[in-house]
Amino acid sequence: MSNTGDKVRVIIVGASGRMGRMLVRAVTESPSTVLVAATERTGSEFMARDAGELAGVETLGVRLVDNIESCAEADVIIDFTAPAATLTHARYAANHDVAMVIGTTGFTPEQMQQLQDTLSNSSVVMAANYSVGVNLALNLIEKAAQVLGNDYDAEIYEAHHKHKVDAPSGTALAMGKSLAAGRGVNLDDVAVLSREGITGARKPGTIGFSVVRGGNIVGEHQAMFIADEERIEINHNASDRMVFARGAVRAAGWLSDQSNGWFDMQDVLGLN
Repeated sequence: MSNTGDKVRVIIVGASGRMGRMLVRAVTESPSTVLVAATERTGSEFMARDAGELAGVETLGVRLVDNIESCAEADVIIDFTAPAATLTHARYAANHDVAMVIGTTGFTPEQMQQLQDTLSNSSVVMAANYSVGVNLALNLIEKAAQVLGNDYDAEIYEAHHKHKVDAPSGTALAMGKSLAAGRGVNLDDVAVLSREGITGARKPGTIGFSVVRGGNIVGEHQAMFIADEERIEINHNASDRMVFARGAVRAAGWLSDQSNGWFDMQDVLGLN
C-alpha cells in the first residue's frame, strides 16, 4: 500500500451516521489523513450531500455515494457499520489492495470467519473499541487476572445508549477475553452471559456479564475482581464518541506503514 504525499487517503463508509460523521471530523482534524470518499446505504436521505457539511466541518467536496466501487483511490477504509455491510466493503478492500480499520461488532462466528478469509492477504486493524483508555484497561485487566487468579470472582458490567443493537458490547467481550487470557482459559468456556430464575450458587472460575441499555449513554465498562475481603475495579467511561473516532484515525495512520497482517489497537499502541 502506498499513499500520496504525506497524507493517508481514507474512505469513510456509513458516513452519515453518528459515528460516521465523527470519523469524518477526525480524519479532517488529523494532519496525517485526508478524506477522499464517503459512502452511505442506497436510499439514504443524505445521498449526494457533502460529507464535511454533514459532519459540521468545512465543505470538503466529497459527496456521499452508495457504491463503494465508484470511490476514489484510497489507502484505508474505516468501517463502523454492520456485519453484512462490512463484508461487502472487505471484498472491495481485498480486490483493490486497500487496508481496513474495522470497528464493526456483532459478527456471528460464520461472518467472522468469512471476514478473515476475505482479508487474509490484507492489512487490517480490528478492535472492539478504539479508545486509547479502553485498550490500556484491557492490558491492565489481563495483568490483574494473572495476579488474582480464580480466588477472585470476576464480573464485567457495561452500559450503552438505547440504540445499540448488540449485547454484550464488543468492548465488554474484549474485556472478558483479556480476563480469560490472564487466567489461561477460553472465554467461551467460562462466560455467563445472562442470569434468570434460580441459578444456583456461582460456579468458581466463571466470568459474569451485566448489560444496561438506555438514554444516550456513550459507553461505560467495568471489570470487577471480587473477594470476600476486597473488590478491585478497572473502569472506563466515555463521555464523547470522538474518542473512538480519533483512535480509529490513529490506527489508519499506523496501518499505512505496516505490511499485510491482522492487528488490533494493542498493536497500534505498542502494548503487545
